[in-house]
Amino acid sequence: MGMSLQTAQAGRGKVYDAIVVGSGITGGWAAKELTEKGMEVLLLERGRPVRHVVDYITEHKAPWEMEYRGRGDRQRFKEAQFLQSQAGPVNEYNAHFFVNDRESPYTFDEDKPFLWIRGHQLGGRSITWGRQSYRWSDLDFEANAREGAAIDWPIRYADLEPWYDHVERFIGLSGQAEGMPQLPDSQFLPPMPFTAGETRVKEGIERAFPDRRMTIGRSAVLTQPHEGRGICHYCGPCPRGCSVGAYFCSLSSTLPAALETGKLTIRTHSIVHSLIYDENRDVVTGVRVIDAETHEDLEFRGRIVFLCASALASTQILMMSTSPRFPDGLGNSLPDALPESGRTDASPGFREGLRLSRGSRPRGVGPGSRRGGPGRGVQAPAPDAGPMAHGPVGVRRDAPQVRQSRHAGPVRDGRLGTPCPPHALHHGRERAGHAQGHEGCRRGDAGGGRVHRRADLGGCLPAWRGDSRDGNGADGT
Repeated sequence: MGMSLQTAQAGRGKVYDAIVVGSGITGGWAAKELTEKGMEVLLLERGRPVRHVVDYITEHKAPWEMEYRGRGDRQRFKEAQFLQSQAGPVNEYNAHFFVNDRESPYTFDEDKPFLWIRGHQLGGRSITWGRQSYRWSDLDFEANAREGAAIDWPIRYADLEPWYDHVERFIGLSGQAEGMPQLPDSQFLPPMPFTAGETRVKEGIERAFPDRRMTIGRSAVLTQPHEGRGICHYCGPCPRGCSVGAYFCSLSSTLPAALETGKLTIRTHSIVHSLIYDENRDVVTGVRVIDAETHEDLEFRGRIVFLCASALASTQILMMSTSPRFPDGLGNSLPDALPESGRTDASPGFREGLRLSRGSRPRGVGPGSRRGGPGRGVQAPAPDAGPMAHGPVGVRRDAPQVRQSRHAGPVRDGRLGTPCPPHALHHGRERAGHAQGHEGCRRGDAGGGRVHRRADLGGCLPAWRGDSRDGNGADGT
């Protein structure tokens, strides 16, 4: 499925129905939904354009076709991608989908290292995400109230269920229905099959523990043709791009759908640094942009602005949007609410130890992957299992939801953890919920890290982190 790009000129009087900032998973979805409702949308991406298929330049290259045989130039990684290269999937094949750390600097406390994995290009991190896709259950939505942490969620699973259905029917999600309340079923395409080794493990687990189940990972990878996209042919190099569109990505799905409406305009190399706020009308009326190629200052006007630039980048834009009414940034009341304490530690997560087979089934090795990725079997725990118990093959038995590693961790065992859903800044703390259940969620105080911005905009800003485990938004940018 091809995709051509349109170019937006500086808005000389033109007012768009909506402006979407960021082209990753959430940005692509916003563009699709708004244009299909008849709205004229401008999508702004800070990075370079990437064309589906054409720009997957290493997708099927063999090791001997790469200068460093796929291992990469270690000196270059050390000099230019010393942070990005600490994420498991960054290698010679896909390093071009991750930022240059010297060109995109940020700082953090040395005693609390924080990895901010970014991809500045059209499609963002939807090109390299792990594709594991799970619904929250009421065990998740009720966790804050049950544990007395932060604030209670204002919604429950029933409120979100029809929207889960809507998203899953479009993206294509393979998996096995299990009928378990702690792991709500999705709108599934046929599941990927277990390997022989996994089948053996499943039989052993369910024989020894009749109340347990082992199910295949729920993955946004197609097992049958869907929405004009081809099925997965198990070639393996998912993080290099997928020409057949088997895995869900903005470039192969939401953005083409939005462009087909004739209502979408895409502008790349457009760094949004702040929002335009109308004091008299008490509304945001547009965005201020720096052209990354010409360094020209531009303004674009829109009736609605959607910030889909990842959790930190969107927060950064809000904090840069200062005005007499919001001297510390638009909507920023955090300085008065920062907690003095309250951080709790988390229990050790699952460490992959038993590998029964190795093959080309997509495993989701990318920013946002749960260890093992799509296709790897996971054990469904009993909801009433006691704390700190460990079941077969090292999977915790107290987890209220099934996941394969904790959320949003720094590198552990050579891989990066999964970003948590955007349950965001609660009174100055980011809850980077981890995959083993909310009783072990990290609760980190804000402070320490810095995000760089232009000197004429006031210098650096603090970067929040969840005790070294920031949950970058699931938008893939």
